Parts: sequence; C-alpha cells; structure tokens
Amino acid sequence: MLVDDDPLVVDSLSFVLGADFDVHTANSRRAAKKLLQGLSKMPSLALIDLGLPPDPHAPDEGFVLIAELLAFNHSMKILVLSGQSDRGNIQHALTLGAVDFVPKPCDADLLRTRLNHQLLILDAEQSDAAPFGVGEDVLLGDSPVMQALRDSVKQFANTPFPVLIEGESGCGKELVAQCLHRESDRADEPLLTINCAAFTADLLEAQLFGHAKGAYTGAEQARPGFFEDATDGTLFLDEVGEMPLELQTKFLRVLENGEYYPLGETRARHSNARIVAATNRDLREAVRTGAFRPDLFHRLSVLSISVPPLRGRGRDWQLLLKHFQSIYAGTIKSFTLDTAAEALLDDYSFPGNVRELRNIVIRMGARYPDGKFGVDKLSAELEPDVAPSKLSTIGGGDEQIAARLGRPGFQLDEEVASLERRFISVALSISDGNLSKAARLLGVNRTTLYAKVSRLGLGENSDD
Repeated sequence: MLVDDDPLVVDSLSFVLGADFDVHTANSRRAAKKLLQGLSKMPSLALIDLGLPPDPHAPDEGFVLIAELLAFNHSMKILVLSGQSDRGNIQHALTLGAVDFVPKPCDADLLRTRLNHQLLILDAEQSDAAPFGVGEDVLLGDSPVMQALRDSVKQFANTPFPVLIEGESGCGKELVAQCLHRESDRADEPLLTINCAAFTADLLEAQLFGHAKGAYTGAEQARPGFFEDATDGTLFLDEVGEMPLELQTKFLRVLENGEYYPLGETRARHSNARIVAATNRDLREAVRTGAFRPDLFHRLSVLSISVPPLRGRGRDWQLLLKHFQSIYAGTIKSFTLDTAAEALLDDYSFPGNVRELRNIVIRMGARYPDGKFGVDKLSAELEPDVAPSKLSTIGGGDEQIAARLGRPGFQLDEEVASLERRFISVALSISDGNLSKAARLLGVNRTTLYAKVSRLGLGENSDD
C-alpha cells in the first residue's frame, strides 16, 4: 500500500515496484482508510508519506495514519518515505510502530531491498513464533506486575463473563486476549478479532452483526457477521472505546441476552460467543463526557485486566529483547549491549511499549552488522525521552503530551495551531464543507470559523 499525495511519486513508484509487488495507492489518510475497507486481503506492507492533506507541510496526518494502519492490521510493516526526515519525526514515527524510515529522494533498488527485508521478517514472525501460552512466550516477564497479570488470566479464562483489558497502545492487550482464549474451555473454537477504530459506524455494524442481501448499497449478497462466525468461541473487540454511540446500544443488547439483528433483517439471532474487549482510552472519563454509555461500561468491566506499560515492568525488557532476537534469528544479526547502553534502556520510558522494543531489535539487528552496541548507536534509535519518574506522576492520559514535550524542535504555538487545524478539518469533513454546520460543531460563530479557515488555508464550501 502506497500513500502519497504527489502524483509523480505515486506513478513512478507504482511503476518501479509493480514488477515485484501488488501496489494499491491512496493520496490521503482518508482515502487510505476507504481503500483498506474495500480490500478483501490486507496488504502486508505499507509505504507512506508523513506530509499528507489537509496539511502536507506537517507530519501529523502521517503520524495518525501509522496508528490507523496498525489498527487495521497489527502485523502490517509500515515504512515511512518522506522528505520530513528530521530526527524528531523519524524517532516519533518509529515509536508509533513504523519499522523503517526512508528519506526522500530514495534510490529505487534500496527501497525494494528494504521492502523485501520486511517481508522476510514478517515470514519469521508468522512461521517461527511459538504458540501463545501463559507464562511462556507472550506473557514473558519476572516483574511482580507480570505475575499478577498471569494470575488474572488464569482466574478469568474459563468464566463466561466479558473481560475488559485496559492498557496503553503497544503493551500487548491482544496477546492477553489470545491467552484468555487459549487457557479457556473454548480453545478449540474460533477466536475472532475486530478493531472498532478501523471502521465507520455502518461498516462496523455490518461486520459485527452481518447483513441481508440489499441491506445497503453494495451489499450484493448476504453475509454473516463476527458474532455468527465466532459460534461458541471468543470475539475480541479491540479499541472498544472507539465504538460509535449509536452502535453501543445494540452491542449492549448482545451482552445482556445474546440477541442481535443482522442489517436488513427483522428476525433476532442469538450469539454464544464470549466477549473480550480492550481499550487504550480511559473509559471512565469517556462515560463522564458522554462518549461511552455508562451501562455498557459497567457491563463490560465486571471483570477487568490492566496490562502494565513496559516502563513499569523493571528489567523485563531484557527477557523480551532476547525473545525477539530468537524469533528473528536468521533474518537479522544478533547483537549485545554494553553496560552503558543497558543502563540507558533501564531508564527509558518506552512510549511505544513492547511494540517499540520489538522494532528497535529489528532495526538494530538490520542496520549494524558488528553486533556490539553502545550508547551512541542506541540513543539514535530512541525517542527523546521524559524520565519515567516524572511520567509516573502524570495522569489522565497526559503521558502522550509529556512524551511530545521531549521531542526536538517542540514549539507550543505550532502544536496548538496543528491541533486547531485538525479539529477544523474534522468538523468540515463531518459537515461536508458546510461552514455553518461546522461552526455549530465547533461552538464558534460562522465569521470566526471563516477567518480561521482562511488563515489556515483549509479552503471552504458555500452554505448551500
């Protein structure tokens, strides 16, 4: 998947890479999401630019796209191809989950080599990774919080009630869900995963409940939903906090009595699937602000598991580092860290959690053939950091703000302007460019919004 708003780049790379890859293209984050929703098979690789509309001179859209692509397919290998290649942008993209950063302009042969290398790594992950199991591979760790996590998995595995898994992005919530399934008496039944942040409300409803033929435009034949396909197995809803409010009521009905209605049908169906949900949002705050139904939250959170961030797991990073090296043995070089480099990781806050550590292992093993690493090489792979002791005093989701404050070149005015631009862009998108409607969404008058749109160069439509 190639995402770039420059037609010349898209055409030339499609031609150059077309001999070795099936290339799907999009020119914006929105177009990329629409493309993925229409594909029957998810791409294994993504090559994206950071500077995308509506503001191609800033990296924000590209950063958001990285997270969204991983929401569609957590195993997708995302490579950034961008001219916005200052150190802060590179490190932040890698922390979010990108596996490589290639500055523009780029040699075509080098790009092809890096893409093929990521396919080798993907093969290693899919074929060499050992089966998931409590206390063995995915839930590695000697820290007390990991022992408590393993105990919770064993305790909740065989209960029929929903389980809510809470934790930051990249900390391993989906792996905990897999362990819950494998340790349960449903282990021989299907385990199906759907990411609630990856679909629009209508598409998510169709994915969950299925639809009749002709239920909506494009529904050429009836299809079962995830609740039906899961049968007596487990249905894992990732990022459940992103589920639209209008769909939460229907989801609550399934939790309460197992009933649901496929789109376009009037006959109720029944689901026996066990529900496991996960979120990186503070659902209690979402309930307070009206973004999440309180009755659904209380129904989901009767049993809850908190997955600790990597920075709160002591020296577990050492076990995980060796684990990832064993998985990728044969595709990347093995390496060791000197004492100073180990001390640097001891104090690092790992804003991207376990996913970030995995990508660090891949990049270091691929880039440096000598096998020995000190602070200089390691620090080049890490995002500018805020001390863990300081992060632990910050709550309410403000850890991400703290991490951004550590990035080089941070300017408050630029951050505020970027946030304002994003809010206005979303409001204009929701209202189809109608300034009056967008102004009502934003809580400002039309004249004020018109001035902001003109200043930010976002363009506007009429109020017709």
